[in-house]
Amino acid sequence: MPPRRPAAAKGRTATIERKTGETDIKLTMDLDGQGVYDVDTGNGFLDHMVSQISRHGLIDITLKAKGDVHVGWHHLVEDVAITLGRAFNEALGEARGIRRMGHAIVPLDETLAMVALDCSGRGYAVIDTTLDDIMVETLPGALVKHFLESFALEGKINLHAQIMTGVSPHHKAEALCKALARSLRDALEPDPRAPSAIPSTKGTLSG
Repeated sequence: MPPRRPAAAKGRTATIERKTGETDIKLTMDLDGQGVYDVDTGNGFLDHMVSQISRHGLIDITLKAKGDVHVGWHHLVEDVAITLGRAFNEALGEARGIRRMGHAIVPLDETLAMVALDCSGRGYAVIDTTLDDIMVETLPGALVKHFLESFALEGKINLHAQIMTGVSPHHKAEALCKALARSLRDALEPDPRAPSAIPSTKGTLSG
């Protein structure tokens, strides 16, 4: 019999609309989804990254975003990651009954990516993508790292991510997103031995 989902995990959803002078973003997220996604940011590879997180994390995501891309992709990528992080943190709530931590090592052909994370209530990121100063399809490689950092900080997640080996920039970025997704999936799963407990000796994960 599968583990019983904790009461606090019911309705782990969030809807956020974020509009600034630089971007306009509408997002809905369901942490207890089936990996269904509808993503349109105007950047094909950014769409691909978010879709991988949704599909392999079993997190339903509907995301529509547009921005001042005539000045570059930085604002849009950053604000999409900020919005995803805030929605994640809102949907997670007090994190009662979850495993809290997760990790994954994910291969993609010649590439191997590692992610370890803790939904600790304190955002922190240590990330080595090896993608700085190169393009990843339609996205500057440095923005892959910035996307992951911004998501972790706004999601209040302690995130460590590293490319262990690899050649293809596409494979590196995709493997990192898949590893992030699998790690989130593990961390969000109910703990059958502590279905109603907040997984912290402090009694809170609010910071």
